[in-house]
Amino acid sequence: MASAPHVPLEPPERLVRVLTAWEGEAGREWLAGLPERLQEYLERWELTPERVQQPGGNISMVVLVRQADGTPAALKLGLVTAETAEEHAALAHWDGLGAVRLLRADAERGVLLLERLHGDISLRSLPDAKAMLEAAGVLRRLWVPAAGHPFTSVAEHTAGLAGKLRERAERPWAADARPLVDEALELRDRLLADPPEPVLLHGDFHHGNVLAADRLPWLAIDPKPLVGDPGYDLAWLVRDRLDTLAAAPAARSAARRRLGKLAEALDVDRDRLRDWSFFRAVEAGVWSLSVGDREGGELLLEFASWL
Repeated sequence: MASAPHVPLEPPERLVRVLTAWEGEAGREWLAGLPERLQEYLERWELTPERVQQPGGNISMVVLVRQADGTPAALKLGLVTAETAEEHAALAHWDGLGAVRLLRADAERGVLLLERLHGDISLRSLPDAKAMLEAAGVLRRLWVPAAGHPFTSVAEHTAGLAGKLRERAERPWAADARPLVDEALELRDRLLADPPEPVLLHGDFHHGNVLAADRLPWLAIDPKPLVGDPGYDLAWLVRDRLDTLAAAPAARSAARRRLGKLAEALDVDRDRLRDWSFFRAVEAGVWSLSVGDREGGELLLEFASWL
């Protein structure tokens, strides 16, 4: 069904800005083909657009639509990367248990039709303590046994991250971070030498990726699925709302208390969670420095030092 001419379907400014900065020519090419691809799937799947979700994602565009029978849904068109290629498979496996339900997919082209959630209401709308409690409940549903799952392992994924981290640490702008990088790489090797029973992980779990829903109070979106140690998944949550955490009195103590509470709530080994939190913060901090986000990178590295 062709889109109504009065419905603006331009990609959000953030999507254009981020894709251009992060993906370069590949991002620009994907953006150039986006209008035609969107129209194709509106017609193929008989969808009527209502509006583009703003501000949207960093590498995807979400259009709120109605299906042919009037049921609301969300059409997601994303750039396919190594991290996003198996999103559809994870959503299909969970089948709505803790995550948004997948309705249709053309995985090779990164086009998904999803159940409609309340896209403007994430866990960031709740006070921190309440948000952490709800987040823990969602993770309990997502962490299912991983036997036979085809997803990339934490070991494989972090091997790539570690290689890039070593390369970036040799750059002049990363000189001050090298002691933290050395420790992060050592911790990763130690963690992988004695892993716990693997589970299916969300891979990018934070308050912004958990939305209010009707079927359940809160559902996860935008997985970058992996198989492995639950502590790896929980590590991002430990540093959620980092700006607010850093501005609080005794931020170092507050970060450690948060880590301990999350480890206890989800029965994750506290030391393993601390080590994964350290590795992920250092990796993300050095990456931020590499793309020119000095302030964000330095804050992440400072957070790592608190742990």
